[in-house]
Amino acid sequence: MTTPATPPLEHLRRHPGRRVLLTGATIVTMDPGLGVLPRADLLIEGGRIAAVAPDLPIGDALVIDVTGSILAPGFVDTHRHAWEAQLRRSMPDVNDLGEYVMTTLAGIAPAYQPHDMYIGTKLAALTAIDSGITTMLDFSHNSRTAAHSDSAIQALLDTGIRAVHASMRPHFGDWDGQWPADLTRLKNTYFASGDQLLTLRLAVLATEEIAGPDLAYGPRLARVARDLGIGVSIDAVFGVPSSDAILGWAKEGILGPDVTLIHCTGLTGPAWRAMADAGAAVSLAPTSDAQIGLENAVPAIDEALTAGIRPGLSIDVEVALASDMFTQMRALHAIQRMRAVNAAYGTMDTPARIGVHDVLDFATLQGANSIGLGGVTGSLTPGKQADLLVVHAEDLNNMPLNDPIGTLVLGSDPRNIDAVFIAGQVRKWAGTVLDVDLPTLRQDVSDSRDRVLKAAHRS
Repeated sequence: MTTPATPPLEHLRRHPGRRVLLTGATIVTMDPGLGVLPRADLLIEGGRIAAVAPDLPIGDALVIDVTGSILAPGFVDTHRHAWEAQLRRSMPDVNDLGEYVMTTLAGIAPAYQPHDMYIGTKLAALTAIDSGITTMLDFSHNSRTAAHSDSAIQALLDTGIRAVHASMRPHFGDWDGQWPADLTRLKNTYFASGDQLLTLRLAVLATEEIAGPDLAYGPRLARVARDLGIGVSIDAVFGVPSSDAILGWAKEGILGPDVTLIHCTGLTGPAWRAMADAGAAVSLAPTSDAQIGLENAVPAIDEALTAGIRPGLSIDVEVALASDMFTQMRALHAIQRMRAVNAAYGTMDTPARIGVHDVLDFATLQGANSIGLGGVTGSLTPGKQADLLVVHAEDLNNMPLNDPIGTLVLGSDPRNIDAVFIAGQVRKWAGTVLDVDLPTLRQDVSDSRDRVLKAAHRS
């Protein structure tokens, strides 16, 4: 990235609304009508993408030459329990869902104070930005008090990420009983405008198996979401019990495009047909399904595509999993192609394999669609918000640039992300996330982890 006499970051900071023209890049738009532009420019105006084309006129724009880079949409993480971030990789070889639930949700979560919610959520959001995730759905299921919710939302606000706060009460332990009634206060306090970085959703579970009937999606909770005009994200969707629940929701008229089902492993054919008929969205967690062993442990990509559903992707729990979208894309790409070849092995059938374009689509545009933000982000389409990445294509691990989508999916990692823009505002520059006091953050994270673990073990 070349720099004029006055560094472009200084220009951007002095004039946050200024028109910015990024020039000379290979642009992977993920817009079906625009495709990949081998050498083109992108104009940011008023926080939005104003134009994408070769040789755009400069006018009064600040010109930033990004020759040798790929411009791509920011990734969309459709499901992450952000509050757990200070517990990262504390159980990397978790044996099953039950062990995670009893260790983290029943054992440690009750020790979280509002400040711990803030620290964990802030760390997760900053890490997301660093790795190119510009939109994150925070499935915040430790809302023990109104202050816990406020702290999680404030952390998202303070980092500048585009985020969805999906609110749910805790599975276990003491709490104030304020949920879901407190969602009205949250909406009026933090989500009054439709044109902002944060949006609100209701977070629930599919069935009562894990935490009882009060958290299981049904007419009562569907009515809460409908009255507030917000979407619903449903976690722990797997197996025959969830399949039966899905068929019930369809009959009750509470399954639709505003409902996102997470995981979806081991579902029955009729359940998938009901989901497709209702236009429901799907969020897959490739490494979570495989590593933790959720139901049949196979990410439900083939089932989703067979039903005509193109899913989004998600990180899930950092206590056991990687934090970045590159890992999710590669895991899904490898697992699906392995299964496809294995299914055709010894026959004359042609393996039905997905490709790198598919998984990048899932990680960007389909992710945005699946959480109700498809008209806002997920592709470099003029008119959408300028949520985008500048990725070095000539770094040691990426050169030479042959296939830009293949390079993004199979070659790149967070160190190659030179810049991140969210709503036209620069959040990462020259490989560094901005406005982060790392020594202080490091101490805050360690202090929070130590306090939480001490309190949890004392109880």
